[in-house]
Amino acid sequence: MSTATAVRASGETLAQEFEDIFREHYQLVYRTAFSVTGSRHDAEDVLQTLFLRLLQRELPLDLKTSPKAYLYRSAVNLSLNILRSRKRQRLTDGIEDLEVPVRDLATNPDEEIQRCLLDAISKLKPAAVEILILHYEHNYSDAEIAKMLGKSRGSIAVTLYRIRARLKKFMRETNYETR
Repeated sequence: MSTATAVRASGETLAQEFEDIFREHYQLVYRTAFSVTGSRHDAEDVLQTLFLRLLQRELPLDLKTSPKAYLYRSAVNLSLNILRSRKRQRLTDGIEDLEVPVRDLATNPDEEIQRCLLDAISKLKPAAVEILILHYEHNYSDAEIAKMLGKSRGSIAVTLYRIRARLKKFMRETNYETR
């Protein structure tokens, strides 16, 4: 049964419930996707894909009980999928890419930092990316993240420390030295 046509016993359509969820949480999904992908277009794709998938099936129980957590986790996972597919595409593109001159990194070092960071983030596990984005993009404290994820504040602090160390290692492996 489609979400758009389902009707509850109370007469309220699931379409209205879906629209309410979308209006309340679309900015969280977009901002999370943009933080992970670094691209406005990819963030829009994640937003559309996520809500289209929800529209095409019944709303999951997790979405009904904790919509913010469900949508946040889904946005992170879809964003990571985009980053990984982008990396695979770069590796498998045709010979015509070899003819394109290599850009001078000295002209735009910020772009290179962004690319290296996104590549490093794509190597992390989804749970690590969730914590990273909650902390640095959404400005949640360790305690707030711990409460959201059902963990201790100490474990979140240690996880953040390890994530930063892992990101530094990944960036060094790509020959970009962090400052």
